[in-house]
Amino acid sequence: MLTEDIRDLLTDTTDLNQLKWDLNRLQPVDVGDYITQLPEQQRAIAFRLLNKAQAIDVFEYLPTEVQEELINSLHDVQVVQLVEAMSPDERAELFDELPAGVIKRLLQQLSSEERQATATILGYPEGTAGRVMTTEYVRLRQGLTVGEALSKIRRQDEDKETIYYAYVTDDNRTLVRVVSLRQLLFTFPDVFIKDIASDRVIKVRTETPQEEVARIMQRYDLIAIPVVDREDRLVGIVTIDDVMDILEEEATEDIQKLAGVSGDEAALSSPLLTIRNRLPWLLGIMALYIGAASAIAPFQSVIAAVPVLAVIMPIFSNTGGTVGIQSLTVTIRGLGVGEVTAKDTLKILRKELLAGLGTALALATTMFLLSLIWAQPQERWVALIAGMVMATNTIVAVTLGTLLPMGLTRLKLDPALISGPLVTTMLDTIGFLTFLSLISLALNVFHLPT
Repeated sequence: MLTEDIRDLLTDTTDLNQLKWDLNRLQPVDVGDYITQLPEQQRAIAFRLLNKAQAIDVFEYLPTEVQEELINSLHDVQVVQLVEAMSPDERAELFDELPAGVIKRLLQQLSSEERQATATILGYPEGTAGRVMTTEYVRLRQGLTVGEALSKIRRQDEDKETIYYAYVTDDNRTLVRVVSLRQLLFTFPDVFIKDIASDRVIKVRTETPQEEVARIMQRYDLIAIPVVDREDRLVGIVTIDDVMDILEEEATEDIQKLAGVSGDEAALSSPLLTIRNRLPWLLGIMALYIGAASAIAPFQSVIAAVPVLAVIMPIFSNTGGTVGIQSLTVTIRGLGVGEVTAKDTLKILRKELLAGLGTALALATTMFLLSLIWAQPQERWVALIAGMVMATNTIVAVTLGTLLPMGLTRLKLDPALISGPLVTTMLDTIGFLTFLSLISLALNVFHLPT
């Protein structure tokens, strides 16, 4: 593999010229991957071998922590060149991670135009369209002809992040129309922009949540979407590459929350980071399980009297928790991609209950048969209660898996806050308490044999 070849070259200083040639002929995104995978002490060596144009392109593809590491190892002039060449949204993302002193020093050395663009983006709340937008876009006045527009794009807009769309504004920068580059290329030069541009503009506001921006772009198959302020003035655009990052970030966050993992942990994160991210959740879940254990504690004599209960109870825990997580995952996914909203709560609950009834019948029958097999002849009455409680717990599981995330959504909270371990613990407590209470009742009231 080329990655291994590059690592080998780094260990041999006689091959640095070959390494330099290899790195500068690769795609920037691939070089970024290679540098990221290198040991920390070798990253700066590899990066310094890049020519200026390649270094600028590669820098944007590096993770923020690697960018920060390189900033600390490069001279100020090199750093300013790299940061100045970044798109405003990427620069704002980097500044979010840098110490305040470093940010202040870099801002002072940027051009006034780039400093203003960065400050504008940093002024919007995190997770909004304003924070992820770029201020590099093509803007046209509606009084221009097609020929004048193309001439303006050639002269002034070659460095814009995307030119697939041009945004038409009035004298107050109010967004009024949008026109594609294809329309401009295949229209006569003397035709006015306003005669071919569409007034059906799909746009978002600066305060629009980033996940909603991603859903809108996905729904309408957009490569870019304009961002306007409260007066409908055009202030930036969100591009498709930003949306891909947003979707990955949101999916990762939801999966981690559902699994009870906090923070931004990756597969190759350090063991210390892994412990720091997971341990608080595990301690919290352990505390929750004290509730489940407390539900069992008063029934120790019942379990001692009916030993088969120790065999049956783990099945309640695993099955009920899995049913709850299935329902929870489907509901959170539907909310996450905009497939459903909180208004659809009753529809989803009806569907889950109908499916839950069929599932409950199958699981209850299975539980009944297994209990018959494992129980001693005098304990077989336990099978009937076990089947009944399994059916009940299944219905409770699908209900909780639906209503909990929907309830959080109505409260304007992230539905992914309801994690799988939390639902499992709740179901364990309910299931154990119900099952053992009925067993105790049967023993005390009906004097069934044990």
